Parts: sequence; structure tokens; C-alpha cells
Amino acid sequence: MSQIVLTTIGSLGDLHPIIAIGLGLRDRGHDIVFATIKDYRTSLESLGFKFHSIRPDHIAMDDPKMLALMMDIKKGTQRVIRDYLLANLRLTYTDLMDAAQNADFIVANEIVYAAPLVAETLKIQWAFCALAPGSFFSAYDPFVLPPFPALAKLRVLGPRVNRWVMDFARFATRSWGEPIHQLRQELGLAPVGNPIINDKFSPYLVLALFSSVLGSPQPDWTQNTVVTGFAFYDGNREKGLAPELKQFLESGEPPIVFTLGSAAVLSPSDFYEVSVQAAKTLNRRAVLLMGKNPFPENLPNSIVAFDYTPFSEIFPCACAIVHQGGVGTTAQGLRSGHPTLVVPYSHDQPDNAARLERLGTSRTIPRKQYSASRVVKELRELLDNPSYAAKAAEIGHIIQAENGVSVACDAIEKHLREIAISS
Repeated sequence: MSQIVLTTIGSLGDLHPIIAIGLGLRDRGHDIVFATIKDYRTSLESLGFKFHSIRPDHIAMDDPKMLALMMDIKKGTQRVIRDYLLANLRLTYTDLMDAAQNADFIVANEIVYAAPLVAETLKIQWAFCALAPGSFFSAYDPFVLPPFPALAKLRVLGPRVNRWVMDFARFATRSWGEPIHQLRQELGLAPVGNPIINDKFSPYLVLALFSSVLGSPQPDWTQNTVVTGFAFYDGNREKGLAPELKQFLESGEPPIVFTLGSAAVLSPSDFYEVSVQAAKTLNRRAVLLMGKNPFPENLPNSIVAFDYTPFSEIFPCACAIVHQGGVGTTAQGLRSGHPTLVVPYSHDQPDNAARLERLGTSRTIPRKQYSASRVVKELRELLDNPSYAAKAAEIGHIIQAENGVSVACDAIEKHLREIAISS
């Protein structure tokens, strides 16, 4: 069997699909090595994986100002990619080189920009993982650019016009990849175009780790792409729901669940205070998933707050879910079969929110417009209009029937067999 390095940087939304694939490949007999940030060492080693730490890993999770800058809808993506990940590219390259010395194959999240350089230097093949459809920047299925959401209105004009929008994205990010160009030149590797937008994909295998209901292959996608379906990993699901939460769920009608996933929750602003006001006005039961944020005081008996519970456990018990639109939360929301209200913060979240609206399962509130009155209005429409619940249930059945982990592992093993035959 093969030694396979799986590498990612980011939040749990970035980590969990890669863990799911790692577990699937290990079950098939492969030797799995994880290369990711030090924060995940304990979790991964508890699952029995070999672990290598990679940098950058110095985001201060207790620094709300820094986190707010990285979640800003205008500049957040630039700060994460250009000022954090690529500013530390050489550190990532050094660490990943160490982790991959004995590897036969690398599976990399797209934001591990050192992965192609390591693979080319070591002359081993690799797979690119796209967690959301927006990764492909397709003119036929255009991405909602977070700093310029108004450009999404051009979608109806077709690929000829939207090709200009994607060209604009390439132009706007053209300088971000300079650290990659410099390091490639020093390593004697062939130059590439824009490694942020269109020259980031593996020439061997691209895994689209999402359901085709969210994004289907387009004519301008790279040809070696396999749409797998979502790769779910449910974390501490074996622990089940906390007894207090289980008792709450069993004591009345299904609640509205309010959550900001694993990244936006670190910079929530007034999300939870507004959510409490909205739930009270609607006279609805609610569950707040708040991470490490301080719980609101004097909550009524109809509203409870917890730091975390597996989404796969709580979402199916909801009547509706209000969330930030991260692709991991989006996937769990779709699988639950319940309607959602999305409050996108940054990165791929505005695009995911737009896709959910087009599916007919969701509505959207821009982050700056998240007020109690607006939330009440949108949730009333979601809960009173039966078309949302019907469409969400229909999509939920489709997602539940998919097996993204199996499809991804099949694609990786097929490629490994082709490598073996050719060598």
C-alpha cells in the first residue's frame, strides 16, 4: 500500500473533509500522514494518524481584532491568502518537504500553496482538493466575489460577460502569487500563470469535495476533476448530544439553531444578541452554538446556549438553521433536510449563500443587515412558506444518498494504480 500525505491549513471546515478521506484511505490499508497546523495535533493523533506540524500557525485565536480583519468581506480573503498564507510560503514549503520525504502521493487542500512545489521538487504526484464550487472561478457558473457582490447580478448575462468578471478576479490577484513565482524560480521549477485562480490545479487529479447539487462540472473546469459529493466527518459524534441539550430538544417543538461554524464564531460581532431578540419576537425555541464566546445572561427557558455540538446531531432536530455559509456548515445544513438562513461573512460564504438561494432551500441576509427585525422577517418566510421545507427535504435525501468519501478514495486509488502501471 502507499504512503499518502494529507495536508490542509485553516478551520475545522477545511480539516474535517480531509480527515474523512484520511480515515477512508486508512481503512483501505494505506499509510496516512497528516501535515497541518499544530492546533490539530491532539485530535489527529487521538485518531491514530501520524502527524507533522506545518506553518503558518500563529493566528491568535483569542485576538478578536485580527480575526475580524481576516473575516472582513472586503479585505478578508486578501489578508488570509496574500498577507498570511503566502507571506509564510517558505515556512510551509520547508515543513511540508519534511513531512513528504517518504510519500508516494499528496492530497492537498487548495490553500496549501506549497503543495505543488513540494510535489514537483520530490517528483511525486498529487491531488488538489476543492471544498466549494467557487474554487473553479467558472465563467459558466460564476463565483460571487466577496468585495464586489454586485457583480453577481451579471450572472444572467451568460459566460461571455462573466468571463470578464473572472478575468477581473485574475487581474486583481495577479500580484498575490509573487512569493510562489520567486520560490519556483529558486527551485528551478517551470513558471506558472496565476497560481491563485487558474494555475493552481493538479495536472493529475482534482477532487471536488462537494455535491453536484451545489455545483456541477462546467465546460471551463479542468478536465481531470471528479465531483465526489461532500466528505463528512462528524468529530465527536460518538459522544452524542449533551444530556441537557437532549432534554431540551425532547421537551418541545424543533428549535431554530443559530451557529457561526468554526471560523466566523471567533469574531461574531452582535450575531448572538440579535439572534436571541429574533427568537423571542418569533416566540420560537432556539439553540445557540457559541464556541468560546460568553453565553448571554438571563436567557428564557425557550433558548439554550452551548459551546459546541456535532452539527450532524443537532441540525436534523431543527426547524431551521441560521449560519454563516461556510462550506462545511452548508454541507451539514443541506444534509439535514431543513431550510437555512445564511449570514455570509467572507471568503466563499457569499457564493455558497447564493447557491443555496438558487436551490430554493435558503434565504440570505448580508452581515451588515443582520438586525432582529430583518431576521424575524426572513425566518417567517422560511418557516411559513412550505416550498422551502419541501425543497430542503428533497435536497437532503440526495445528499444523504451520496458517499463523497468512497468516491474520493476510489479516485485516489485509481490514480495510484495508474502510477504503478506506468512505472
